[in-house]
Amino acid sequence: MSNTRPTSAHIGLINPKSPENMGSILRAAGCYQVKSIHYTGSRYDRARQYVTDTKKRHLEIHPTHCTDIIATAKAQHLKVVAIELVEGATALPTFSHPANVMYLLGPEDGTIEQDILDQCDAVVYIPTIGCMNLAATVNVVLYDRMAKNPQISFGDELILASRDTNNRTRVL
Repeated sequence: MSNTRPTSAHIGLINPKSPENMGSILRAAGCYQVKSIHYTGSRYDRARQYVTDTKKRHLEIHPTHCTDIIATAKAQHLKVVAIELVEGATALPTFSHPANVMYLLGPEDGTIEQDILDQCDAVVYIPTIGCMNLAATVNVVLYDRMAKNPQISFGDELILASRDTNNRTRVL
C-alpha cells in the first residue's frame, strides 16, 4: 500500500433543493469518504434548516456554497465528471474513475446546462430505465468508484468498523 497515491472524491451539486436528498447525500459522503461537497444556487440554504442528516455527517463534511462549480473544482486540481442522463455520455459500468475528481450532479428538477457539460472532463450516465433520485445517484456513483478501486480491502474488519451498533448478527 505504500506505493499507492492518495485519491479524493468530491461532490458538486447544481442548485439542490431537497433537504431529504441532501441528508442522504451527506450520509453517502461519509460512508464513501468524500472530502467535500460544494453546491450552487440558493435552494439548499433555505432547506438546510430541516436537518435530515441522521448520521450528522454535516459536522465532518460542511457543504460549501460556490458560484462557479467548475472553477471550484479546477482550483483544487480535480477532474470534473458530470453524472447526467444525456446522449453521448459514457455508461457507468465502463467508466474508469479519475483518482481526484469532483462528481457534478444537476438539480432534482432539471439538468446540467450545456455550457457546464462542455467544461467537464467526462459525462457519465447510469444505465437505468428512467431517471434516478439525486441521492440514489450519488450512492451508486460512489459505490461504483469504491468497487472498482483495487486498494479497498473487503471483509469482516470493514464490517465490524462500519456496522450499526444495533447489528451484532453474522453468517454461521
